[in-house]
Amino acid sequence: MPTVPSLRRTRRHAAALLAGSLLVGGPLTAPTAAAATSAATTGVRVNQVGYLPDGPKGATVVTTAPQSLTWQLRDTSGAVVASGATVPRGADAPSGQSVQVADFSSYRGTGSGYVLAVDGNTSAPFDIRANLYDGLRSDAMAFFYHQRSGTPIDASLVGSAYSRPAGHLGVAPNKGDTSVPCQATVCDYTQDVRGGWYDAGDHGKYVVNGGISTWLMVNSFERAKRAGEDAALGDSTLKIPERGNGIPDVLDEARWELDFLMRMQVPEGKQYAGMAFHKIHDAAWTALPTRPEQDSQPRELHRPSTAATLNLAAAAAQCARVFKPYNAAFADRCLSVARRAWTAAQANPALYAPDSDSTGGGAYGDTQVGDEFYWAAAELYATTGESGYRDAATGSSWHTSESAFSAYGFGWSDTAALGRLTLATVPNGLPAADRDRVRTSVATAADGYLSRMAAQGYAVPVPADGYFWGSNGAVANDAIVLAVAAELTGNERYRTGALETMDYLLGRNALGRSYITGYGKTYAQNQHHRFWAHQLDASLPRPPAGSLAGGPNSGLQDPVAEEKLRGCAPAACYIDDIESYSTNEVAINWNAPLAWLTAYAAERTSNSEPPPAACAVTYKTDNVWNTGFTATVTVKNTGPTPVDGWQLKWTYPAGQRVTNAWNATVTQNGTDVVARDAGWNRTVAPGATASFGFQGTHTGTNPSPAAFTLNGNTCT
Repeated sequence: MPTVPSLRRTRRHAAALLAGSLLVGGPLTAPTAAAATSAATTGVRVNQVGYLPDGPKGATVVTTAPQSLTWQLRDTSGAVVASGATVPRGADAPSGQSVQVADFSSYRGTGSGYVLAVDGNTSAPFDIRANLYDGLRSDAMAFFYHQRSGTPIDASLVGSAYSRPAGHLGVAPNKGDTSVPCQATVCDYTQDVRGGWYDAGDHGKYVVNGGISTWLMVNSFERAKRAGEDAALGDSTLKIPERGNGIPDVLDEARWELDFLMRMQVPEGKQYAGMAFHKIHDAAWTALPTRPEQDSQPRELHRPSTAATLNLAAAAAQCARVFKPYNAAFADRCLSVARRAWTAAQANPALYAPDSDSTGGGAYGDTQVGDEFYWAAAELYATTGESGYRDAATGSSWHTSESAFSAYGFGWSDTAALGRLTLATVPNGLPAADRDRVRTSVATAADGYLSRMAAQGYAVPVPADGYFWGSNGAVANDAIVLAVAAELTGNERYRTGALETMDYLLGRNALGRSYITGYGKTYAQNQHHRFWAHQLDASLPRPPAGSLAGGPNSGLQDPVAEEKLRGCAPAACYIDDIESYSTNEVAINWNAPLAWLTAYAAERTSNSEPPPAACAVTYKTDNVWNTGFTATVTVKNTGPTPVDGWQLKWTYPAGQRVTNAWNATVTQNGTDVVARDAGWNRTVAPGATASFGFQGTHTGTNPSPAAFTLNGNTCT
């Protein structure tokens, strides 16, 4: 089996959960595999929420027909507003189905209640509108407030069904997280490790999963700020207690976990000072269901690990950079913690969490921590600019490794890609050639994901055999790489790929089911969770809207899946049952990429006016002869902030071809031309200019381009 985060997570559950029953009142009668798929009442699989007017619009049709079929897009009145022919794909190995694909992307109308009709079948209804993902953006982020430990969950913010007293603060029957002892032989003192997010469906809190989840939340804001869309994640955009405090809400939510992560650092004067305890959870697996405030289990700290310490260093270094404009004192505290953690990890580079430590909580074992060293060094360098951190990052084998982006993008134990993404997007002092190589590696990884999507009937970026524990999280992780590639290159195909992963999660999949609670006609609503456990106890709620189910897992690693899904095709190995923890759990490291991705999709569909041009371009033809010409292009930054790395695009109206260039790298695909900075001229200050020239050919006429875009902004 491949070494991926979710497979390692599997081992944390398999031994413990199979050995001891989680059931309360005896086993449930779970639906059969056939029942699990029957909820999909149509063979026309679509994104059940809908599509963006300017985005891709694809559907998958389950059919044994060998010939192309006619599709019709019908509006709410039943009128046909678009039609076309499907493309036969034949056998789709992951789903075990014979499929065809319909593409109606050319339709740009808007409205509600559309259906796609093919061969006598119609899809679930869906919308086409620009604000399609605004609600899901908020709900996917709100998941983390619901998962908070150590604070009451306020009914005025979440509704009475989801409100609850604070969990694990030492109020009986809780033993609490305010004075937690270590496991035997680990330490002889107690630690205050209150707060943070419950990791998944249990009451454990894990630094390695918390680190990557926090990073994704903060990175979502950092990326939105680069795009000028940070207001959508700003103050008073989420229903959390801190709203209105002048700090962006997504950062307030991330701080709840950051404070916990920093509490997990070993104090000065103790063995392994500066390291981070790997995890804290119940001494034995908690019964299902159990409300957090009713958990009577003793809590234990587990020994520090190098992986956890480097997660702390990376997340705290990122905190220092992003929080600085909003809370300088907290940012300084984060940087101090990050430096201490980095130094401690260097002194203890091989302190591993064992896979055997899986009683009461997941092991999260990881004996390959070079990728965590690379990630932490990249974050510290991006924040401080210091040469020591730069050398640690660029001297790592992960800095040039082609496997920095795994087949699954990244995960809690595969973090090298996070370092690459930071070095590719955050302004830094890397030499131009190295910076370009790092950026190119993002696009190369994204191309691989696009290739997988093109080869599968449901446009999924993970490998055809990659349906493992938490596969939906891996899909969202891959989509993040696609979205960053779109940002770096301006190439629309990467944005298309990122948005198509939302289609998969929201119903265009082998089961015709949305994996996100509250979204779509047929959606998951019985995820494995100890409080959102309505299936076991009618007095408890179902998961709140915006909660992502783990997804298909061909390993069948729980008794319900093993019994009810035996013989399933990999992409269909899912059952919406609370006992199926290997297919239907929730986890912060799956909802975090969902929140990131949904914010990305939502910001690209704003109803607001486009931003004013931040650039001005002068295009001058210097010389023209029979079949050739030379030209000079001058780009002026008319915006208020520096441009760090530029990419200018235009289209030639008469078939001209660029043959060579100077002071820029110029490439051409058909009539489309892209000019990128030459490295030394990558930064253009407000009011400053950058110029480059080139030679080209023409076929008799040589009109100037009509429009230019700089890093996605239209220039005057």
